[in-house]
Amino acid sequence: MSTFKLEIVTPTRILDEGMITYVRCPGLDGSFGVMTNHASAIIAMDVGEIKITRENRDYYIATGGGFADIQGDTVLLLVESAEEANEINIARAESAVERAKERLKQNKGIDEKRAMMAISRALNRMKVAKR
Repeated sequence: MSTFKLEIVTPTRILDEGMITYVRCPGLDGSFGVMTNHASAIIAMDVGEIKITRENRDYYIATGGGFADIQGDTVLLLVESAEEANEINIARAESAVERAKERLKQNKGIDEKRAMMAISRALNRMKVAKR
């Protein structure tokens, strides 16, 4: 099966995933998949799960959203965050959900949208960690 290069860049690190056969990303309008010879594109990404297939094995990464740049035989994901399933601290994610819910209950000048996004990111991390 044909392969292409995947690189994931966050503000704090670069994940060189090497040559892969497939990647599925969370787009703003739903998930999108990329295989070899995909048309060039720049696609906005949402909070969600990145699925990577390499050598007939699937790997999962939690992301906080960003952009996918698809050019030739290379896919570059520029994202806010990227955590591999085995790196995620589930207790920390659960704590983040509880903190955000508590802030919403108090409702003292809180940015509600920000709290809801924190909950969404933490729930996504918990989902990916269980893969």
